[in-house]
Amino acid sequence: MSQKTLLHTTQEEQIALEKTHGAHDYHPIPVVLEKGEGVYLWDTDGKKYFDFLSAYSAVNQGHCHPELVRVMQEQATTLTLTSRAFHNNRLGNYMAFATEYFGFEALLPMNTGAEGVETAIKITRKWGYLRKGIPKDQAKIVVCSNNFHGRTTTVISFSTDPGSHDYFGPHTPGFIHIPYNDVAALQEVLENDPHIAGFLVEPIQGEAGVYTPDENYIAACKKVCEDNQVLFIADEIQTGIARTGSLLAVCGNCSCENHCERQADTFTKPDILILGKALSGGMYPVSAVLTDRHIMDVIQPGQHGSTFGGNPMAASLAKKALEIVRDENLMQNARELGHYFRAQIQNYINTSELVLQVRGKGLLNAIVINDSETGQMAWNICLRLRDKGLLAKPTHGNIIRFAPPLVITKKQLDSCIGIITETLASFEK
Repeated sequence: MSQKTLLHTTQEEQIALEKTHGAHDYHPIPVVLEKGEGVYLWDTDGKKYFDFLSAYSAVNQGHCHPELVRVMQEQATTLTLTSRAFHNNRLGNYMAFATEYFGFEALLPMNTGAEGVETAIKITRKWGYLRKGIPKDQAKIVVCSNNFHGRTTTVISFSTDPGSHDYFGPHTPGFIHIPYNDVAALQEVLENDPHIAGFLVEPIQGEAGVYTPDENYIAACKKVCEDNQVLFIADEIQTGIARTGSLLAVCGNCSCENHCERQADTFTKPDILILGKALSGGMYPVSAVLTDRHIMDVIQPGQHGSTFGGNPMAASLAKKALEIVRDENLMQNARELGHYFRAQIQNYINTSELVLQVRGKGLLNAIVINDSETGQMAWNICLRLRDKGLLAKPTHGNIIRFAPPLVITKKQLDSCIGIITETLASFEK
């Protein structure tokens, strides 16, 4: 089949091509998209949709933000890749901007979120040996049940999701599971094992269904880690960069208006911060690990890196993506509209038998459908939402995640709330 023919197939034919020629590693909502702008997506038939997934929070700045498009076009015609064998004229500026913006001393650039997690694990283990004095090959990292940190062999080794974990062994050792949102469990394991180097946690468990912990959970965990000389590692790949209404989810209820002032009463500074997804506005894979010198400097030349990590295209896009978040007040918008969204959905839930709960923070939210046995109801609801012009997707069977681009306006959000509540009402008994 010629390339010209491929471009003119129907949506059903294009979906069939993927099924025939691709791995069956995803179960997408059946829609074929070809264009995006701001909060909107268009399929190959020209139908327009509200995007309520944002590529799992990778497009916080909206689809094809004109400033990001401009930067990408300009950099693509100048220099795209040098490897780290040489310096380039974009990386240092990006590193200086990002470290100041997030309040750390050093940044290690990678490409994907999973690579960022792997990087943090390596830094943590080596820190454990060189700084804490853990015996060789005995360093352990504590993780939470129902976590999602990526798909690499090491990361799936400490996943508790059977689909991610089973039949991919032998698994990498050195990880201890505790329940999420359980400070006492963390304290117990740290106090009884001197070989623990770090605690890796999502401030909100996104893939687990936007499971939002108690308000004091993150700060309490950091304190327990400090008391036991253990590094606190925050995976903010999905929750970071304004998604939850603060620059980072670990900022708590911080209400800084321009950039993170790291207010002492609300900000919990991780020892290691992992970023990705929206770090480039969805234009190009960019991830980063940030920490301070006494931790980062355990990594020396030749011990970690990436051919594409820190390339001038990525560095240019990441710096601009962060500037857009700051200049367009996206965290303030996420905070205000998030409160509004949850209040409106709760009003619906108050008289609903179908929806059990709405939860989340900022514009990272989810509803729990009263169908824990099969999960088919949530899928069918998402198909009906698609038909009405809104794209969302279930997770964990009976949970539907709602996470629009942070550039969404109140007027647009009101339209989306109308679509959601009308759709839900059509499934009520």
